[in-house]
Amino acid sequence: MNVESSVSTASGQLLISVVVIGRNEGERLRRCLQSVLSMAHDNFQVEVIYVDSGSTDDSVSLAEAMGAKAIALQPERPTAALGRNAGWRLATGSIVLFLDGDTILHPRFVMDALHEFDSAEVAVVWGHRRELYPERSLYNRVLDLDWIYLPGLTPFCGGDALFRRTALEETGGFEETLIAGEEPELCRRISGFGYTILHVDRPMTRHDLAITRWQQYWKRAVRSGYAFAEVSERLRASGQSFWIEESKKNRNRALALLGLFSAAVVISIAVASALPALAVLLPFIALALRSSWKARWKSNDVVALALYGVHSHLQQIPIYFGQLQYKWNQRKGRRAVLFEYKRP
Repeated sequence: MNVESSVSTASGQLLISVVVIGRNEGERLRRCLQSVLSMAHDNFQVEVIYVDSGSTDDSVSLAEAMGAKAIALQPERPTAALGRNAGWRLATGSIVLFLDGDTILHPRFVMDALHEFDSAEVAVVWGHRRELYPERSLYNRVLDLDWIYLPGLTPFCGGDALFRRTALEETGGFEETLIAGEEPELCRRISGFGYTILHVDRPMTRHDLAITRWQQYWKRAVRSGYAFAEVSERLRASGQSFWIEESKKNRNRALALLGLFSAAVVISIAVASALPALAVLLPFIALALRSSWKARWKSNDVVALALYGVHSHLQQIPIYFGQLQYKWNQRKGRRAVLFEYKRP
């Protein structure tokens, strides 16, 4: 294996650092760490680092009991980026695997993906993240399809990914002030150094989204919109435009949907009948069906695809509200705190 600037153990084997971040994950963290400890690693050794962001449960002691090096942060404004940076800076391996504490690592992902780093241009390798319990709620079932991307070179990765350490060092790592969207922002800067981000067609992690209520779904989408706006604005200021057009499209789609839904309500009240409202909503239904058809490569589950079509457009509204929240905070000189949509 030809991994540049590799750090080896006394036995001469490559050392992979696994950085797990979490906050009040409880048994989800135990499950995650167990999957890391159980992964196949015939041709490398592993060090495990857990970074906690102000948990009120026993996450730190649990991680230490399972053999991980634990870092307990008590930030005034916790972010995933803070945790990831603390982890990789303590790590000693030349390849760093970042995991969220609510995931389960596929036992062969690291072993099967490492050879991708034989190409000096590759800085990040990531695989498929899927939901662990899609059957537990309609939200899990739909959002499971959101994780599916076509393999190949991509502009960014998600929170679970293998990183070349030298790329982290050259860029300085994650932007710690971002409450979300820190991975795309870092990947944009990594690309600026001539590296590539590679999405491989292999299972990587199972994720426990644990969304069972509308409020959770809404808050998660607002968080995405906030990240959309913040990252695009930050990179615009740096001269590396990113997500600018996507932000505009989200605004336009959200306003169109709000206008459509408002018209349906007004007409229904005016004529005291739901039938005209249904007619007004026909364009939305047509759009949802079109999106379902286009996404058919992601799944054979017809119900999930139908729901995914609705989700693809409906989420534009809370995402836009997230963008508005960012702009309002900017105007008032405020900084948003962590958007927590999951129960401890």
